[in-house]
Amino acid sequence: MTESGKPILYSYFRSSCSWRVRIALALKSIDYETVPINLIKDGGQQFSKEFQALNPMKQVPALKIDGITIGQSLAIIEYLEETRPTPRLLPQDPKKRVLVRMISDLIAGGIQPLQNLSILKQVGQENQLAWAQKAISSGFNALEQILQSTAGKYCVGDEVSMADLCLVPQVANAERYKVDLTPYPTISRINKALLALEAFQVSHPCRQPDTPPELRA
Repeated sequence: MTESGKPILYSYFRSSCSWRVRIALALKSIDYETVPINLIKDGGQQFSKEFQALNPMKQVPALKIDGITIGQSLAIIEYLEETRPTPRLLPQDPKKRVLVRMISDLIAGGIQPLQNLSILKQVGQENQLAWAQKAISSGFNALEQILQSTAGKYCVGDEVSMADLCLVPQVANAERYKVDLTPYPTISRINKALLALEAFQVSHPCRQPDTPPELRA
């Protein structure tokens, strides 16, 4: 927490995991300060001793709040949900709630890590695009099928949930890696509806304190 009492989010403008948390903070109207952690500059500021002391996994996001520091985006969102439950991001109905968690885990555990910067560095420059496209398409094939049975206006019914906070940044990654989204009409429809919401717009990578001028909107 800062002297003003505001939470501090350690974030990178293009990090999809950071974006999930920024959306949650915006939806819940939580005022916070951003400390940018550049994942590329100087070999990656996440590897500094100072940041590693905050998050031993050397990943963003990390959130300082209520006297603790939390890493891992879904853990952060769940904590915000438990301590600041309005608006609700996990449905009260247990069956809907488990669907939200299932979709969130599918994206956060089954797609995003496979096309993450740290993995792409390992596969070699010439293989990165094909690797990322395959990882995302494989996950989206499953996700599209699941959403056809769970979706209303959004991922699970007609209320914004944690699953939606995971979906939008992952679609942005798909677009960045030039994945053909034509086979995924449900994903595309939900993504479009969510991007019309203010919380998704203010948290967008093109509007962050550390967004490079050429990528600002």
